[in-house]
Amino acid sequence: MAFSRVRSAQLSGLTAKEVMVETDISRGLYLFQIIGLADKAVEESRERVISALRNTTGKNPKTENQKVTVNLSPAELKKEGAYVDLAIAVGYLVATGEIPATATDNKLFVGELALDGKTQPLRGLLSIAQLAKQKGIAALYIPSGNYAEAQLVEGIDIFLVPTLTDLVSHLRGEEGAVTQVITERPSKKIATYSIDLGDVRGQAFAKRALTIAAAGGHNIILYGPPGTGKTMLAKAFHSILPPLSNDAFLDVATIYSSVGRIEDILSGAPPLRAPHHSASHVAIIGGGQTIRPGDITLAHHGILYMDEFPEFDRRVIEALREPIEEGHITVARAKGSERFPAQFILLAAMNPCPCGYRGSTIQLCRCNAAELARYQKKLSGPIIDRIDLWVPVSHIEYDALHERADKQESPLVRSRVAACRTLQHERFGKLNSALSSNEVQESSGLTDAAKEQLQSYAQRLKLSPRAYLRTIKVARTIADLDNSDTIDVPHILEAFQYRPKFD
Repeated sequence: MAFSRVRSAQLSGLTAKEVMVETDISRGLYLFQIIGLADKAVEESRERVISALRNTTGKNPKTENQKVTVNLSPAELKKEGAYVDLAIAVGYLVATGEIPATATDNKLFVGELALDGKTQPLRGLLSIAQLAKQKGIAALYIPSGNYAEAQLVEGIDIFLVPTLTDLVSHLRGEEGAVTQVITERPSKKIATYSIDLGDVRGQAFAKRALTIAAAGGHNIILYGPPGTGKTMLAKAFHSILPPLSNDAFLDVATIYSSVGRIEDILSGAPPLRAPHHSASHVAIIGGGQTIRPGDITLAHHGILYMDEFPEFDRRVIEALREPIEEGHITVARAKGSERFPAQFILLAAMNPCPCGYRGSTIQLCRCNAAELARYQKKLSGPIIDRIDLWVPVSHIEYDALHERADKQESPLVRSRVAACRTLQHERFGKLNSALSSNEVQESSGLTDAAKEQLQSYAQRLKLSPRAYLRTIKVARTIADLDNSDTIDVPHILEAFQYRPKFD
């Protein structure tokens, strides 16, 4: 009887894949089948589409003597989710002549249909919009519930579809509730922080280390007895990071769109992920039967805060090696593999021993040598090597707890951090922590005296080549905070203060 071809798409990992929905209708006993390597959710599209058609257009394929075959191409791509519901419904109406075939030319349709014909929001619409733009699609039709994501993509006409009835009217050239999106970045929410750096009394050494970590994107660990302010410092760390740049915001928005949480990052503040130490390997690293990003990817361009660091599963801790070094993680499973971005600042906190009071001036440590050795072995050498700043957080005098909080400390530090990051991006287009070994040598600006001091301390501490280069990166950030073109001896000496000393 008739044939139609309508373009659609689906999310695969963090990227979108185009799906061509072909509909063929021929005479015969009633049959409505969907082929093309469809999963259970796609197979169920048949019943959703049929109910939506009956409740909106009055057409019921089940009452017709016809065989309807819907092919989802390419056949080798596993079709998952309800992304193609809208395209299947449109394809059926084009094939039956209810919608002119020319009305769907160079247009892409995605969306889940409810039984009454209303559209439901989907994950990953930002990735799909970017795909449509790359392929030169003239118009993209999406559910009205995905309005926030639709605003972020320029260079393509995007239309919001509230119901199937409205879409049919629109494609026929009639009046309807389908509206075109005016592309603009959604108005920012005001980023609010529960703790200002000034709320933390004392701890000047730790605050200085956090400033350096934020300015250069360096990984940092806070260690000390319970109750000394490690968690409070970690929460305040988020308040000194500058807002995301436009490019970084789009990267992060794409990730959060893929998990249906776009609202979480519309403030423009860097993301903060704080998984519990009992969280699974899949939850933090990513994976699952359908490969999804984990917390390290959701922390992209932001902070991954891991409290009680040694208590995390050993597999989780060791899996951090690749993302810390490379800025991405490859998750491979039997059904395929995905590469997710994971460029974050690792902010960890831990006690110096199992009881927590080793080195404390308040309470004696109760751990024996075997317990201490077992606790320290939870962190391997490669992980220790990859953490740039090791910061002891000790008890402060009780009088300091009565000092007045400075609620403006975070904004002042944030402006210094932003200025320092601008300097680094002008130099190499990246933060100091991400520099390659060649870039470190090129940008270091080590004076002869500083180089001599660096090599002397490196030999004394028996630093690995990786730790040696990371020390230079930290010194470079300290010099940038001082607006110094060269790395001098004081910068090297301060950088060495942050090497691990608790062993």
